[in-house]
Amino acid sequence: MRALYPGSFDPLTLGHLDLIERGCSLFGEVVVAVLQNPGKSPAFSLDQRLEQITQATSHLQGVTVTSFNGLTVNCAREHHAQLILRGLRAMSDFEYELQIAHTNRSLDSEFETIFLSTAAHYSFLSSSVVKEVARFGGRVEHMVPAVVAEDLKRFFNSAL
Repeated sequence: MRALYPGSFDPLTLGHLDLIERGCSLFGEVVVAVLQNPGKSPAFSLDQRLEQITQATSHLQGVTVTSFNGLTVNCAREHHAQLILRGLRAMSDFEYELQIAHTNRSLDSEFETIFLSTAAHYSFLSSSVVKEVARFGGRVEHMVPAVVAEDLKRFFNSAL
């Protein structure tokens, strides 16, 4: 079975990576789809994010990394995914994610959304928190894969 895991991944966190690893164990294949979101100003370019995810998932079998813009259900269909994988850190995530899941289902009833709870030790992580910590010189090695930590260091050092 193939799952689509969509997101902006700016940057990829260890929480995201945990979901990708668990998704591979549960479903066999995970397509990590990086959204080109015109409503956001990402710290990393699309190509950088694709490369970060590719490097961080190189130890896994069954992971494909791609990009998309537009509707998630169209991306899922294009990549022959049977379900959409989403992570939940807190109840506040559930409300938002449930609304998106219902929207996706209304657009194409063939797709189910599967929610996985984030591992407790990653439940505080978000890409925004990671960038904020890195911006002020804090350590992020316990929050993101090594390749991302290095890229964050370069990004924020060059911004100073």
